[in-house]
Amino acid sequence: MTTPNTDSLIESIRESIVSSSELSRLDDDELREYIRDVLERELADSYTPIEEKVRVIQQVYGAIRGLGPLDSLLHDESVTEIMVNGPRNIFIERDGRVSRVDSYFENERRLEDVIQRIVGTAGREVNQANPIVDTRLPDGSRVNVVLPPIALEGATVTIRKFSREPMTVRKLIQYGSITPEVADFLDVLVKSKYNVFISGGTGSGKTTFLNALSNFIPKTERVITIEDSAELQIDNIANLVRMETRNANTSGTGEIDIRTLIRSSLRMRPERIIVGEVRGAEALDMLQAMNTGHDGSLSTGHANSSKDMLSRLETMVLQASGSLPLQAIRQQIASAIDIIVHLSRLRDHSRRTMEISEIVGYVDGEIELNPLFVFEEDEHSTLDRVSGSLNRTANKLMHDEKLLLAGHRIEI
Repeated sequence: MTTPNTDSLIESIRESIVSSSELSRLDDDELREYIRDVLERELADSYTPIEEKVRVIQQVYGAIRGLGPLDSLLHDESVTEIMVNGPRNIFIERDGRVSRVDSYFENERRLEDVIQRIVGTAGREVNQANPIVDTRLPDGSRVNVVLPPIALEGATVTIRKFSREPMTVRKLIQYGSITPEVADFLDVLVKSKYNVFISGGTGSGKTTFLNALSNFIPKTERVITIEDSAELQIDNIANLVRMETRNANTSGTGEIDIRTLIRSSLRMRPERIIVGEVRGAEALDMLQAMNTGHDGSLSTGHANSSKDMLSRLETMVLQASGSLPLQAIRQQIASAIDIIVHLSRLRDHSRRTMEISEIVGYVDGEIELNPLFVFEEDEHSTLDRVSGSLNRTANKLMHDEKLLLAGHRIEI
């Protein structure tokens, strides 16, 4: 934790440099050197440990061009989420557990400066007229910002960090989320252009799993990705078009939502469409795309189970068109989505694949699921630790038409 003397030193150096006419002409390395020179002059008559000097330089640089106390947390690979509840309260998630850190912002104005720096790098706006925004950092980390007076305790920033290395199926196997058998199964399905939907609760790893699945897409295909904030890390596809939504400006115009991007993508000769997450009316457009020849599409959504995901999709489609009868909506879902993969975050904070089910069709007024893999706990599970595996059921894949079209003469 910084002491009052250190705080005042950092603020004094920052104000000295900000007011200098030299600042605009300095690149990042030159700025750090300039801060070091000013610090040495300030501390010329006293002894200060080298590690303390380094920390002061980092904090002054962070206050001017970085993200202040967030910089060190963003560079800490063990931190997966950062939660700022006003200038004095910063929490992090590490190894699935949330704890408070000693770092803090000097005041609300300094926090809001950092917020403007974050949203500005992605071309977004946040202000009194538009106090809530979803954006991203240059490394793809997801950011949500809520300003006062909506946030009562001060500006709130939530950053969901992502690994600098793209997630792979091999890593999912190492983490115990899936087995090699499941990986081979999903490989065949993705290559055969089955439409796959990934469901799960908050923090269950949906985007991570989607990243891993994208590795199975043949390198020669044209892929369109559509997201609220671009965070997918797809680096094995050359013919890749990445699109993200845009909020309305201060005049209330210029908004481009996911529905608009999905419709636009259909005129871009996509072989696959990947929608990062569906939350509302765009579900109808996504289902229609899947039903009009764009097989192999992938998407994610929030739900507590595979059946719950189907119910949520029904509700989302009704938001887009309340005049559609429920029967027609269910038939559309059943014909569009082939496979649902459900993920969960368990009591020991581990993330597991709980179920992989095939959507068989629309039977007797309901969408029928055919569970193919189900997670089962074993005798080694305890209240604090989950032990188990994703096991194959006795059910066979009922719809193998796409397998045959892709040249796979195998039985799954």
